[in-house]
Amino acid sequence: MDSNLLIVALVILALIALALFLQQRKSRSDHLRRDFGPEYGRAMHDLGSRDKAEAELLARRKRVDKLRIVPLSPADAQRFSQQWRSLQARFVDSPRGVLAEADVLVRELMEKRGYPVGDFDRRAADISVHHPGVVEHYRAAHDLTERERGGEVDTEGMRQAVIHYRALFSDLLQTQGDPGEPHGRHHPEMRTSA
Repeated sequence: MDSNLLIVALVILALIALALFLQQRKSRSDHLRRDFGPEYGRAMHDLGSRDKAEAELLARRKRVDKLRIVPLSPADAQRFSQQWRSLQARFVDSPRGVLAEADVLVRELMEKRGYPVGDFDRRAADISVHHPGVVEHYRAAHDLTERERGGEVDTEGMRQAVIHYRALFSDLLQTQGDPGEPHGRHHPEMRTSA
């Protein structure tokens, strides 16, 4: 009888351990899905499995957590805002070339905040950690910019790219003294014509 009781106890312990493991895994998935938003689904699609996608997202978070991401000083935020307004004014008069300027300005802003500005895929991955709601805007803007360099984008496409860049730019304009929502979800209002 004691051996039967021992087997039952071991089975119960194994089931409890399995339930705890599955609950932890679900909780981790739920947190990643919430924190990364649409980027979670994109990673699953691109990598083909939940385990691979979650490992990638966790690696991104770990890499970005090692960076020194800082808010802008009010003076820097004002300077970047002025540069953006100037860029948009040039777009209205002469849209050609403005997308390349917008891409450079966004990279300068990212660098000022502390993000590395290596290759585009790494920049987008890094941005997805704190700015998951706008990383798709960044990808769309970058794609349109690349196509514009080849002469494949009309004025409406360029206007859409500027709007996409503006979404990321606005999200990155967090300054010192802002209430500073977690994960950079600060959205200063930018009224523009583009």
